[in-house]
Amino acid sequence: MSASVKKVLIIGGGFSGMSAAIKLCEQGVETHLLEINPDWRADGAGISVGGATLRAFANLGVLEEFLDQGSVQEALEIIAPTGQLLQTIPNPPVAGADVPGGGAIMRPVLARILSLKVVEAGAKVRLGYSYSSIDQDDDGVTVTFEDGSSDRFDLVIGADGLYSKTREWLLPDAPKPGYSGQGVWRAVLPRPPEAENTMMWVGPHLKAGINPMSKDQVYLFLTEDKKVKERVPEEELVPRLKDLLSTFPAPLVQVLRDQLDETSQVLLRPLEGLLVPLPWFRGRVVLIGDTVHATTPHLASGACIGIEDAIVLAEELADRDTLEGALDAFQQRRWERCRMVVENSGRLGQIEIEGGDKQEHANIMRESMQALAQPI
Repeated sequence: MSASVKKVLIIGGGFSGMSAAIKLCEQGVETHLLEINPDWRADGAGISVGGATLRAFANLGVLEEFLDQGSVQEALEIIAPTGQLLQTIPNPPVAGADVPGGGAIMRPVLARILSLKVVEAGAKVRLGYSYSSIDQDDDGVTVTFEDGSSDRFDLVIGADGLYSKTREWLLPDAPKPGYSGQGVWRAVLPRPPEAENTMMWVGPHLKAGINPMSKDQVYLFLTEDKKVKERVPEEELVPRLKDLLSTFPAPLVQVLRDQLDETSQVLLRPLEGLLVPLPWFRGRVVLIGDTVHATTPHLASGACIGIEDAIVLAEELADRDTLEGALDAFQQRRWERCRMVVENSGRLGQIEIEGGDKQEHANIMRESMQALAQPI
């Protein structure tokens, strides 16, 4: 247990917040988790993960559940819009033979795996609530909740996401989330027999792909250049996605397109990013995950670096004699890695929008994967 932290409040029950709760409970810290969503579930279709994320799952003790309920892929297949295989990029293991190099899972399934682990670890979870104020002094932090109750903590961890209320309070001058100029369409479809790996069809201005999430499902994704954020009425989502997929003559893409109908759940999300300069803490309040480094999905590493934040923070709290020393060591360990992911993901998106240098795109992908393979 940390010498300076006995009781912690985590604001936000997403992947980063849940991971922090699991690790702190393991250390015997009294851990409270506050989640505004009463259902405590993740929205969205699937999530792609690399070897570094799977290494983090092993650290959290949930790799076995991921392997049972998700899917593992050995490679990424880059395919021309007409269907010709252009390149196969392997997913080499980064953490030994027992930890695969890549995979995917339904977001709600991963959220359920982690939430069960949080409860099993002994965290005190409060759902459907937020807070009204945070007041800190040298000795602790008093948090007043929306129902009028209050409690006292040694440390507050803000993990409340891209549009964080806690960041707005703690770092009012921090950058705001920025739109990348791209949107991503997603849908869940039956898994085709030929989908053994992640498959991506790359056109001049559109990129479509599928990633197996389980034995019988894939999630379909399509990245579209969009100068401004657009809200598409729900009744137009399926026909609009089918129109975009019609630009890919590849037979498998057309099979997938034909499976979309009025019963399909199609999501369209703007791709946004954020990188908050250090410091990520003030006094006894620290920010982790998307709250300080939200990234577009071009490196499939947004969840990874948020979960790693939780692991590193718990390590430093256990190893340091003072809270300030632990929080400073945490942010110093995390800054360069998180900066690399956010900025490189953003650059990959720019290259796609501009129709830029494909060799630069390949180099960034390779260098980023090599960096993510390194220990945290």
